[in-house]
Amino acid sequence: MIQSCASKSKHDAYASYMDDVDTIASQSTNNGKATVTALTTPGLTLSQMVSRLRNIAAREQQNVDAAQGLRPPGKLRVEHGNMIEALQLRVSGVNGLADTFQRITASKTSGSDTESAALLADQAQRLLASDVVWDDLFRTPSMTQLQEDGISGVEVPESHFLASPDLIVGTHAMSLVLQRIGGASTGGTPVGRHGTNIVSTAALPTGVGGASKVLQVGTLNTVTTSSSLVFQVTIHNGGDSQEVQIPVTLTIARPAQQGGPITKTATVQLIDPATDATVTFGDLGQVPFASQTTVSVDVAAVPGEVTKTNNSAQYRVIFSLPQ
Repeated sequence: MIQSCASKSKHDAYASYMDDVDTIASQSTNNGKATVTALTTPGLTLSQMVSRLRNIAAREQQNVDAAQGLRPPGKLRVEHGNMIEALQLRVSGVNGLADTFQRITASKTSGSDTESAALLADQAQRLLASDVVWDDLFRTPSMTQLQEDGISGVEVPESHFLASPDLIVGTHAMSLVLQRIGGASTGGTPVGRHGTNIVSTAALPTGVGGASKVLQVGTLNTVTTSSSLVFQVTIHNGGDSQEVQIPVTLTIARPAQQGGPITKTATVQLIDPATDATVTFGDLGQVPFASQTTVSVDVAAVPGEVTKTNNSAQYRVIFSLPQ
């Protein structure tokens, strides 16, 4: 009986601690998303970028303070210290980005300055390192310790500050960020070539039955559907600048008596020059069967785009059930 009570007490101590860590982990992950959003928001000036990053760093410092106030189970003291270090790297990295942008603003450094991009990339590396520290020096050894102590039913939280590191990590990525915000920093209009075009629209019935199908304009496309049918739209950046936050809308025409058109919108967060990006549309609901309809795709124009005729496409489609 005494052993049973001791085991429950140990389990509760781990569970309570990990619940507190989970709150911090979620808030920190959200701060990471906010950081990438700030770096990929069109139209921000350098000074506005600095302000946003300072606010994010302040919120992340609150996570550091909260973590320092926790009392971990004795066997997780080292891991707890590593978790705090991961959070501190995030504060340092975001503040470092803000400091670098502020220096660029003060010196009126050109947006294409390789040195400035390298300095920004160094700070982004701190954010990437924080994810490695969290995974390798906090989460993994904590899971091992729980297993050694025979504790089940307690999850060790994940927290990734950079869900897509390639968006901002690296000198090349930061050079493109600086090039993009260079015009905004002076209130100027975009220069050079800007624009995207639709490469393809594919129906991907990922369930049992049906085959993937790239839709063709000017012909009737038969799409075998399923409950997990998705459409994947690929767009290409044909300009010479990075573009961000591009809304893409897919519309399936449907009679009013069946609920009217099905409309879905997704966003291409970032697309570099001369590269492709894809967005996926799922959860389509009940598509119209056995009668011809239209699937339309529209890609919002980016600032400075001149040619917009290739930003939209209409496909004649008939949906059929798997045989």
